[in-house]
This record gives sequence, C-alpha cells and structure tokens, in this order.
Amino acid sequence: MTTTWTISTLERETSNGFIFCAHWTATAVDGDYTASIYSTVSWQAGTPTIPYASVTEAEVLNWVWESVDKQATEDALAANIALQKNPVTATGTPWSE
Repeated sequence: MTTTWTISTLERETSNGFIFCAHWTATAVDGDYTASIYSTVSWQAGTPTIPYASVTEAEVLNWVWESVDKQATEDALAANIALQKNPVTATGTPWSE
C-alpha cells in the first residue's frame, strides 16, 4: 500500500502572507483499492512563521504532521482498504440481484 499526503490549498492573511490554515488529503492505494481522508489544520496567528511566498509543500506537511496523528490517519486508511477487500456488511435488495 502506498500513502500520499498532499496540501490542496492554504489560507493566509493578505496583509502579511502568513498561513493560518492548511487543507490536506491523505490517500492510500493498494492495487485496485483506494481510500482517502480530507481535513484541515489551523494555527494561531504568527505560527507557523514561514510566509506563504516562501513555504514549500514539504514544510506545510511537517506542520500538519505536528498537529495530526499521522500514524493513526494512515492506520485508518489501511483499515478502510482492508474492509473494501473483505467487506463485513453489504447492501441491496434480494429481488433486484
């Protein structure tokens, strides 16, 4: 299974360029199975201290991982894929199958 973390957008103060919120997605892929989690992380004004024009995605991901339980997120993605591979519930109606 491969897990990829990305930052989809950042929110910043226009007056000083400092970032106060990151929108992130973690996506796991295992063959034909995919699971993803989307969320946001917010910080108080002045933290983090790298302004928008100078920040890299790697730096923002490190900030996210300081605020989010990275391992628990990846474990949840793996559990979702495991359920896709071996479902424990199903939906439908017997007369339309």
